[in-house]
Amino acid sequence: YGDHRDLHLSIRRQRQMCIRDRKYRPSNFQDLIGQEYLVETIQKSIEQNKIPNAYIFTGIRGVGKTTTARIVAKMLNCTVFDKNNNPDLSNCEQAKAITEDRHPDVIEIDAASNTSVENAREIIENVKYNPVLGKYKVYIVDEVHMLSKSAFNALLKTLEEPPEHVKFIFATTEATKILPTIISRCQRFDLRRIPTKVIAEQLSHIASEEGINLDPVAATAIAKGADGGMRDAQSMLDQLVAFCGEKISESDVLEVFGFTGIETITGLGSSIIQKDTVKALSLIHISEPTRPERIADAGVCV
Repeated sequence: YGDHRDLHLSIRRQRQMCIRDRKYRPSNFQDLIGQEYLVETIQKSIEQNKIPNAYIFTGIRGVGKTTTARIVAKMLNCTVFDKNNNPDLSNCEQAKAITEDRHPDVIEIDAASNTSVENAREIIENVKYNPVLGKYKVYIVDEVHMLSKSAFNALLKTLEEPPEHVKFIFATTEATKILPTIISRCQRFDLRRIPTKVIAEQLSHIASEEGINLDPVAATAIAKGADGGMRDAQSMLDQLVAFCGEKISESDVLEVFGFTGIETITGLGSSIIQKDTVKALSLIHISEPTRPERIADAGVCV
């Protein structure tokens, strides 16, 4: 009976983690954190109707590339506008359909599993058909750097002169692997690593909404460990909730993920500045007696 109970508890927690991930995924530009320059630039281009044929969003994992692509698709197809004539995504059925992954004109493709020239030709064949519901047919291609060279070459002409009703949005963690001829036909945005403070504040907000007692120092420790990626930070918070329950302290974060506490790093830095070798080595031995390299790794994030 105990094993069944543990299994049901594990399944329930996994469902809660999935629900949290979708619940706090940004659904509009107002919710997208850490990418202000991108938001302002894209909003102005859409307001002025100066929309490129294709976008490339590049950056480390978890900074919001695919999320941003979906928001752009919503804005392009939005049919409801506020008093300032800006897209009102919260009251638009088209935007809601995109959020719920049921919009027929927003096609998401995983390039990692659709790498061949035949896949590219299928896209080229389908772009000629008009949208079913929206103004634009939007192709969101994730991990686009995984496409083969022949697939990229097949897309060149379509990217240069696509039908007026078609837009492409490419997302990648490795822009250097994309052919220069492809990049030159796109408007490129490099998504920045999200600052530690911003991630910590967002984690505290999520914890407050979910009834989780998250110590502010613990939130900062998670944010540093996430190294600029909001998705990784949320995943770490979910792991901590599964391990610790509804109350999370800095010591929990350090224990689960093997991080080094800020007090240790500060003390070590002070010892180095004061040239107190004995104290520095003592701190390392007390904090990480078996894996001192963890302190060096943690120092990179401070």
